[in-house]
Amino acid sequence: MSKITLAQWQMLAAVVDHGGFAKAAEAIHKSPSTINHAVHKLEAQLGVTLLNIEGRHVRLSEAGSLLLRRARQLLEGADALENVAGSLAEGLEPEVSIAVDQIYPTDALSDALDRFSKQFPHTRIQLYETVLRGGIERLERGEVDLLISGLEPVGFLGELLTQVRFIAVAHESHPLHQVRRELDLRDLHQYRQIVVRDSARSTSVDSGWLKAEQRWTVCHVSTALDMLSKGLGFCWVSETRLNQGPVHAQLKPLPLKAGRIREVPIRLYYRDMDSAGPATSALAMCLKEAVKAECDSARPIY
Repeated sequence: MSKITLAQWQMLAAVVDHGGFAKAAEAIHKSPSTINHAVHKLEAQLGVTLLNIEGRHVRLSEAGSLLLRRARQLLEGADALENVAGSLAEGLEPEVSIAVDQIYPTDALSDALDRFSKQFPHTRIQLYETVLRGGIERLERGEVDLLISGLEPVGFLGELLTQVRFIAVAHESHPLHQVRRELDLRDLHQYRQIVVRDSARSTSVDSGWLKAEQRWTVCHVSTALDMLSKGLGFCWVSETRLNQGPVHAQLKPLPLKAGRIREVPIRLYYRDMDSAGPATSALAMCLKEAVKAECDSARPIY
């Protein structure tokens, strides 16, 4: 049985993360001498030097870098184990946080949340409406319990919900609809394209822009639809959105030679399925059932 404790690894990690013993002591509420003793004892137990002291700076040795990287996995596993135990002890989560890409049908989302709230009226919902990598970013930071996305986050396994079809559209009065022939990229380049901005704060993705002479980038699909309804540009819009409301009936598919339809698979991801409580699991089920019903009843545009 190993005599090295998780607390020793936690203190070493704190020294590295905060740049020294004094700042680490403030961060984890231990005395500098306690942390110093724990790290030196860890080095003695392992028989390797973990830290190199360079003036006022503390740096990991090569061996320390390798060992701490593995130790962080143990620490994360221990945290996950405690979270699972906490969920089991409490029985029900007071709040569930979800990030939902705006490609998920809005009617299905409203239906899912309504059905969930009838089952769990005392559980709060924290909803983040995201675009492209915005939801993945929140999942990777551990800010949400569930994610619905058209992109795949690294290190997570998702369940396929449906394929969302995106149609290239413009208002029926837009000049592109007056050409009276099939369109190609040269035709599109002459007119304004409306693109929905990636909501990620770190590494955003510039997806879907066709190098049109003009581009308007907006934050929400509803804004793009409003602009389309005024004939201000063209855009790829999900088929489920095009089925909503009388104004959207004025948006007509562009007669493109190729690329008029894009299909995007949307998947459901758990932050940690093993630690998911009953409310999180129930919300996931509501989201799956609602999108299936929505897509089954959608009127095909093509």
